[in-house]
Amino acid sequence: MPDLAALLQSILDRPLISGEPIAIAVSGGPDSLALLDLAHDAWPGRITALTVDHALRPASAAEAAGVAGQCAARAIPHVTLTWTGEKPGSDLQAAARDARYRLMADWCAGHATRLLLTAHHADDQAETLLMRLARGSGSTGLSGIRPTRRLSNTVVLARPLLTVRRQALAEIARAGGWRPITDPSNDNPRFARTHARRLLAATPWLDPARMAQSAAHLAEAEAALQWTEDRAWAGNAVATATSVTLDAANLPTALVHRLVRRALLHLAPTAELRGPEITTLINRLTNAEPTTLANIRAIPKTNLWLFTPAPPRR
Repeated sequence: MPDLAALLQSILDRPLISGEPIAIAVSGGPDSLALLDLAHDAWPGRITALTVDHALRPASAAEAAGVAGQCAARAIPHVTLTWTGEKPGSDLQAAARDARYRLMADWCAGHATRLLLTAHHADDQAETLLMRLARGSGSTGLSGIRPTRRLSNTVVLARPLLTVRRQALAEIARAGGWRPITDPSNDNPRFARTHARRLLAATPWLDPARMAQSAAHLAEAEAALQWTEDRAWAGNAVATATSVTLDAANLPTALVHRLVRRALLHLAPTAELRGPEITTLINRLTNAEPTTLANIRAIPKTNLWLFTPAPPRR
């Protein structure tokens, strides 16, 4: 049985406060029900289960009500949050994920709850690593699912079960007498994760637990790169509200890539930047060719690169 309190404390950068309320994201699948079971044992009277009804399937409202009923039988507070409004026609999974976290973060912020836990586990981590390998991701992407990330100024998302296997969680849910919901999207061949899950199931030598360990090691390497980037930025970049001057001479390629991305985002914080686009920009600057990306003009000046907002098009 995983020690949830110890697992959570190992990934947080602060101690838990005595009596602190904790929100648990509960979809109704066996993973999230196992997390809820563990949390109810670890912090009785301090947790609230949050279920998001995306309103994308006719059965979703009844499924959320079913989770609420199981929580009521155990005296666990439960809240259903519904995604209302028009749904996008493309990238629906990403939009649903964003809506889910936004709804739960807003609830947490409104109820003095600083921690939201999700049931992402070692098999999820292995699937994510496979998908990002297939996309040719760099060190940031290959770090996989992060143990924690900030959802807002006050709310932190924590994933304490990233070292625990899916099967172990299914057994916890079964032993606790929970009735899991089967999400049909888990078997939908439209989604890359379905193919990654099937590949792992059919390939015994791909051990999800060891793959999750690799992702953790890559996350440590990514943290070291971030540390190096911060110091290189402080020493090699001069940033104002309207420009960035970057000295990229004699720096490793990976570090130049990160500094250029940071320069672009400094001037265009909402820009969606792809790795190959940044590589092309760097190649042009290296060849002394001015170029533009994300409406930011990049100009080589002797040993320095100057980034400024591009002038309006006429």
